[in-house]
Amino acid sequence: MKKKIAVLTGAGVSAESGLKTFRDSGGLWEGYDVREVATPEAWSRNPDLVLRFYNERRKSVLGAKPNFAHTGLAELERDYDVTVITQNIDDLHERAGSSRVIHLHGQIFQRCSERNPEIVSEIRGDMQLGEFANDGARWRPNIVWFGEPVPMMEMAVPVVAEADIFVVVGTSLLVYPAAGLGSYVSSLASRFVIDKKLPDIGHWRNLTAIEKPASEGVRELQRILAERQP
Repeated sequence: MKKKIAVLTGAGVSAESGLKTFRDSGGLWEGYDVREVATPEAWSRNPDLVLRFYNERRKSVLGAKPNFAHTGLAELERDYDVTVITQNIDDLHERAGSSRVIHLHGQIFQRCSERNPEIVSEIRGDMQLGEFANDGARWRPNIVWFGEPVPMMEMAVPVVAEADIFVVVGTSLLVYPAAGLGSYVSSLASRFVIDKKLPDIGHWRNLTAIEKPASEGVRELQRILAERQP
């Protein structure tokens, strides 16, 4: 039986592929105030602006390529049972070869009915106003906006609880409920935190802190895990 690894990834993983988020720019996301483009209120007030914002994000992701932080985590599947739990809305983990990815905050290449989030379809091009799902409601980006519940937490929590190794890469651990996943880790599990600026994790047991950018840190993680292999 392979040991189980649960990996929580954040903006720092995709930043090395050229994808920026509001984390590094004082509440601005590529020049946009997140309150104007990433909240239910913004969607009600100015859906055209919201769609334009996510159309730009979609183009950015299409032009991006996975970096070693993505491919290195995918390579761990050779020796471990790995599930990636990501806060990122891009598909770079999948393109890098990770076979099990849970998207906590939605996916940029999906749209859903604003009335029924279970109605989902793929979207690679631009979304336009006036497009409707088969239930008659408008399509909206399948993104979890600020102030909305995070339904995929129900899938992520048992994955973390069953993990032998818990890894955090490229996240400030400030955005909840994702940041609370660490509280579900077994006391017997090994923990790793990788970030160029380490978050506050002083109370964690069995912790290895790697203060490096995501790609360098994942390479270091690979080396440490290889040394610990029986």
